[in-house]
Parts: sequence; C-alpha cells; structure tokens
Amino acid sequence: MGRHCARADARWPRCAWARMLREFIVKDVLGATMDVYTRCRVVGRKHFDGLEAPVVFVANHSSHMDTPTILRALPRKWRRRTAVAAASDYFYRKRRIAYLVSLAFNTVPMRRNGGGLEPSVTSSLARLLHERWNLLVFAEGTRSRDGRVGRLRSGAAVLAAEHGLVIVPIHVSGTHAAMPPGQRWMRRKRGGFIPRRHPIEVQFGEPIRPRDGERPAEVMERVRLFFAASGAVTTPDERLYAGNGRPATREPAKTA
Repeated sequence: MGRHCARADARWPRCAWARMLREFIVKDVLGATMDVYTRCRVVGRKHFDGLEAPVVFVANHSSHMDTPTILRALPRKWRRRTAVAAASDYFYRKRRIAYLVSLAFNTVPMRRNGGGLEPSVTSSLARLLHERWNLLVFAEGTRSRDGRVGRLRSGAAVLAAEHGLVIVPIHVSGTHAAMPPGQRWMRRKRGGFIPRRHPIEVQFGEPIRPRDGERPAEVMERVRLFFAASGAVTTPDERLYAGNGRPATREPAKTA
C-alpha cells in the first residue's frame, strides 16, 4: 500500500493540462450534474479578501458530494491551487480509481491513523505547501453516517502550526440528504407531486491561526465551534473539559 500511494501521489495531477481538465470536470461536468439534484448557496467568500495562500481548509464530511461541492464554491484562483487529502485505504486501493480521483480532484493520499501524520505523508504535504498549494482536509477522517459532525482529528492543526499557516474552516450542509454514505448516486428531495432539488450550503469561516502554545486539540475546538455556530450538531472534545463541565479553554457555541 505504501509504495502504491507513493506512485499515486505524483506531480502530474498538478501540471497545466491536468488543472485545465479538472476545471472542466468540476465546473461543467460534475457541476451541471449536481445542479439537477441540488441548489447551492455559498456564504463567507468575504473571508478570502486579503488572504494569502497557502492555507489549510478544514471541512466536515458526510457525503461523497462534499469535495466537488467545496471546490465549486471556492473562488476560481483558489480552486485551481487546492489539493484534497484523500484516504489511501479507500481511494487508492485500485490504481484506476486512484488515477481518476487524482485527476478529478487533485487528491493526495493520507492514511487514517487517528490524526497523526506519517513521515512520508508529512514530507509530501510539506512539498505541496512549499509550492504554495492549499490543502483541503476532512478532519473527521471519514464520512458521518448520521449527518452530525464527529470528533475532529488534530492533523490539520499540527500541519498549520508547523508551517505557519492559517486554517479556513468550511461547513457543508445538505449533501448528506442528497447522497448519504452507502448511496451510489444523488437523489432529489421527496415529497409532493414533483421531487425537488436538495438545498445545500457551503459556509466559509473566518481564518483561524494557531496561537503560540495552543494545543492542536484547542485549535480544532475553534473549528468545531464554527461548525456548531453554522448549525451543525457537534461533539465537544472531552479532553478540553474540566470536571465541572465547563471547557478548560473557552465556552462552546450552542449546538443545533
């Protein structure tokens, strides 16, 4: 698996012809298809004003639709310079699938091992960030089965702190209803005589910069607070809470 992932994480998905083809795939092919089943609203693009690349995008994850939905929502210059962290044990088991997702979404393989990053993965990501590519990470490590946000792993916070980067939190809602885990294709919203398109929303949050001395778990708690404020049902990290039930660092936002 390790050798195969190393081959799959090649430079060709980030060359000029691949970027041009990917723009067509994401915007015109997948975009037009998703518009048949969903209608998307984007909030918070103002947070890109004055923001410099590279950054680490951290999003919740409940559907295979999340990646193309987020990429479409990004401003064009950011979309064209963003790589997506993908689970090596899922997308890179078969070479054909690995090459397909690498081309369509500019994926880089990462192992799901509890939030830590292996040296080979760290080296690969460091090269990407040095070349000023942004990285999209789904911090839960897997898709939510019920639409709620699970525990956030700390790898993105570690990466941001090591490279002096900001984290841009992204909350996606509605994709779970349109295409939940286990469903092979999108569906329209049932009810009434004519099925309707599912409303989905992408919210970009204010950039989060790790503070000196701040633990990775505390950084990710700030990401969780944004998800909660955006309407997500979330679970606070119990490691940050004292015995009296109050957070050890800051009060959590009210969850939906």
